[in-house]
Amino acid sequence: MDTQSLQAFMEVAESRSFSKAGERLHLSQPAVSKRIAVLEEQLGTVLFDRVGRQVALTDAGSTLLPFARRALQDMEDGRRALSHLSGKVGGRLSVGTSHHIGLHRLPPVLRAFTGLYPEVDLDIHFMDSEDACEAVVQGKLEIGIVTLPTLPIPQLETARIWADPLAVVVMPGHPLLQLRQAGLSDLAAHPAVLPDEHTYTHRIVTEALQAHGIHPRIRLATNYLETLKMLVAIGLGWSVLPCSMVDETIRPLPIAELSMQRELGAVWHQRRTLSASARALLRQLQAS
Repeated sequence: MDTQSLQAFMEVAESRSFSKAGERLHLSQPAVSKRIAVLEEQLGTVLFDRVGRQVALTDAGSTLLPFARRALQDMEDGRRALSHLSGKVGGRLSVGTSHHIGLHRLPPVLRAFTGLYPEVDLDIHFMDSEDACEAVVQGKLEIGIVTLPTLPIPQLETARIWADPLAVVVMPGHPLLQLRQAGLSDLAAHPAVLPDEHTYTHRIVTEALQAHGIHPRIRLATNYLETLKMLVAIGLGWSVLPCSMVDETIRPLPIAELSMQRELGAVWHQRRTLSASARALLRQLQAS
């Protein structure tokens, strides 16, 4: 039984799809199917029921799942521990980050890091910060570079890297810009497009507004900040975005009573040994 077959099994089990598992593993669907077939032959049992496009674990698959997860995690922990012991900065480093951080914060850090440590193979996954934190907890990623959780997650260590001030933004020519001094009550009278309710950014924004008794009329929500910027620019509503995103397509709207900020940084698992590559990346981030 090899780790590649177990990894394919884990990905199919979690995504309930051979094609999605292939995308995550950068393999074709037939290659994933072959690995599962090899594993089923070795174990002498069927692990998945395949009915049309639906994929479900059999009883045998459900029984194997926690053992497979533990075996893969033990192998990964062993690899990281050996890397830590040797002190050699190289090998695979799995990192999760949000699209916004990947676009606006990470490029200079990664450019410097790869120049200093060319033997590191960066395995970067772009995802929501909340999903990246969960993947670190589960051991799928070694480090997350994310919007830091608004409430502590017991299994995670965190390091603040960047302050990310937020601003209310509107399209040029928005009626709110015509007011001498816009207030919170004025915001409530106009529709908003805000970060998705499952994101840390949404919690920061809504808690700040609700502290003043303001419940915004949300026309649309999405977890992609670049999409929100576009929606504001075409006039679908006001939003709250990082100040760093303000340009000629949108305008900041000062609200005296409102001050909001996200904290961006790194997260890693409390109980797992960081590889030498992960520790080097953390040093690079803290020096940025």
